[in-house]
Amino acid sequence: MVSLLTDVSSEMIFTLLPLFLRHVLRAPFTAIGLIGGLSESADAIFMIFSGWLSDEVGKRKPLAVLGYSISTIAKPFMYLASSWGAVLGIRFSDRIGKGIRTSPRDALVVDSISAGERGRGFGLHRAMDTSGAVLGLAVAAIIIYLVQGGGAYLGLETYQWLVLVGIVPALLAVLVLLIFVREPVRKPSPDYKGTVASTGHRGLIKGFDTRFKVFLAIMAVFTLGNSSDFFVILRAWGLDVSLIYVVVMLIMFNVTYAVTSLPAGILSDKLGRRRVITLGWFIYALVYLGFALVSEVWQVWLLFAGYGIYYGIVEGVARAFVADLVPKEKRGTAYGLYHGVVGLTLLPASLIAGWLWQTYSPASPFYFGAALAFVAMLGIIVLIRE
Repeated sequence: MVSLLTDVSSEMIFTLLPLFLRHVLRAPFTAIGLIGGLSESADAIFMIFSGWLSDEVGKRKPLAVLGYSISTIAKPFMYLASSWGAVLGIRFSDRIGKGIRTSPRDALVVDSISAGERGRGFGLHRAMDTSGAVLGLAVAAIIIYLVQGGGAYLGLETYQWLVLVGIVPALLAVLVLLIFVREPVRKPSPDYKGTVASTGHRGLIKGFDTRFKVFLAIMAVFTLGNSSDFFVILRAWGLDVSLIYVVVMLIMFNVTYAVTSLPAGILSDKLGRRRVITLGWFIYALVYLGFALVSEVWQVWLLFAGYGIYYGIVEGVARAFVADLVPKEKRGTAYGLYHGVVGLTLLPASLIAGWLWQTYSPASPFYFGAALAFVAMLGIIVLIRE
């Protein structure tokens, strides 16, 4: 429920941010890439630290509450944003909150389920997340229709209404977490040697299985081509798609994401995470090639659906795979490293995408992303064994 409410809020306020930056603030594509990448990378460092700290103190919930609270405090300031620099600062603060909460939250999810149901558990978590996104976008579509009646461009007044309404579910999410979520008691793994504290902050990567380290390297390769979704939204809008249609496409993306997440998690419990992740990356590569070549609006609808399928297959399963590769006492640290690698790589990924878009063509970032997805597929097939 916490994830659902948070996603309702975030989708209303931040999903249409690239259009707000272009239509209202007239930000260049390089600035949009910087905001998309830096905001993602900002949370990466805090994900590493918060995951490690949750292992050190043996508590997940306090850090999760702190992270959700910081994001909730940052969101209202979007109402006052009048330059892309201000947006960068606000988004940076929001992502710091996300960075603090994500690793302890993922570890809290794993602590609450058995090893044989990790795929199912993360699939359900992602499905709840995405159901909130669908609801948030549906409310956004209604607000857009009521305030400006459609059109191709997002107006300032419309966006301010999205911010005002979006603050409410963010506040509710913090209250639900504080009042209703209980942290399970964790027992040490019988095969775990030493303590988490013995590694210290200098030895975060030490003591992990080689497969986990290789997986992190492969994720970095994949993520370098997986720039901010800002560019996917701008690609759709660039084909003269109306604003309402863009929102509906995003709703369809999240519906396919939600519908796919749980079955993909269950499938990974039976067939193995590596195979399912490889399938997801293959679909991603095809979708990105499609975005590079797209020329008709009906094709964009299919691509958004395919993009949702990729997300549904990979997001939860990759997190379950991390849990498979590390001892439970180091899960918080492991998730911090996982999210940290992904987040830090997103900054150069988005800067490269913005540069390719502005220097060559809107198709160039998608060719680049598809190529690196195929490289990552080869890496996970050849270098990792379950």
